[in-house]
Amino acid sequence: MIQTGLDRLLAEPKKLRGRRYGILGHQASVTADLRQAHVALAASEWPPSILFGPEHGYYAVEQDMVASEDERDPLTALPIRSLYGDSVETLRPSPEAFADLDLLLVDLQDVGARYYTYAATAVWAAEVALASGLEVWVLDRPNPLGGVVVEGNRRRAGYESFVGAFELPVRHGLTLGELVHQQLDDANGLKVVLMEGWHRDQLWPSTGMPWIAPSPNMPTFDTEVLYPGLCLIEGTTVSEGRGTTRPFQLVGAPWIDAKRLADRMTKRLGEDGGVRFLPTYFRPQFQKHSGSICAGVELVVTNAAGLPSFRVGVELVCALWEQAQDAGVDLWRREAYEFVTDRPAIDLLVG
Repeated sequence: MIQTGLDRLLAEPKKLRGRRYGILGHQASVTADLRQAHVALAASEWPPSILFGPEHGYYAVEQDMVASEDERDPLTALPIRSLYGDSVETLRPSPEAFADLDLLLVDLQDVGARYYTYAATAVWAAEVALASGLEVWVLDRPNPLGGVVVEGNRRRAGYESFVGAFELPVRHGLTLGELVHQQLDDANGLKVVLMEGWHRDQLWPSTGMPWIAPSPNMPTFDTEVLYPGLCLIEGTTVSEGRGTTRPFQLVGAPWIDAKRLADRMTKRLGEDGGVRFLPTYFRPQFQKHSGSICAGVELVVTNAAGLPSFRVGVELVCALWEQAQDAGVDLWRREAYEFVTDRPAIDLLVG
């Protein structure tokens, strides 16, 4: 059985004796017996003083790019401080956020893709905490995509953003602990509480751990497998399935020829590329094309281990570009994206 960093810390709770600490975590930060980190630690002899929530909020109730408010945790009565507000300045906590603390625990379930914002929040919060004189312990968790396969380009200088904070490949193959350690170069006061029993070639299903959605649009492991490529669709005017029960598995827009798209993708990826493409129709209930019937494809994962997700995303963008040209439609999202207005979202995502 895998022991996460949280499980190992709870096995030796005396390490927290006399510490005044906060937790940067969320509802997917659970123990092997499915207790949430903040609840388990609040019930211990040495409870936390405050909680910090990433994008989507501590309980992942907010959609992407929706500010979270400071609040009080209904389960423990601990204060929750939001690290995702309504401006780019809110993404880096002020030193005041860590006043009266001497330790920050970071326990976030990452998904192993450069765009996913929890890694940036973890590193930036750790930087401020360390500079404020705190220790930072990262309680490590598995990378659901394993630690062997790496996909996609590195982000170039000049394309830094919340979805491209680090010069990493898109699918980077690191655990959150490894990523924070790498970015902060083993800073004084930083400690990674390592896992026991996890092997780099393990995808999530082989860990035996239940999937707890770390954010509103990451409901299943199949979603997670597709995400390193399918998140590129966020940089377009095409729906990536938000507003449906299958985000990042449904892709479409009212002007798309569903059969043509499915046929092109099947031709490019083949029928043994780990994913199949079904022509389909759906109606998003919110976000892009809300209330309209979209034509497109449903992506069905057939072999998670052999699925080249980033290539799938690039092939989809190319196929959508062809149809957008024929339909006279602007493919690219032009609105502000994660507080950036001077570069299109697709450039931030691709890096």
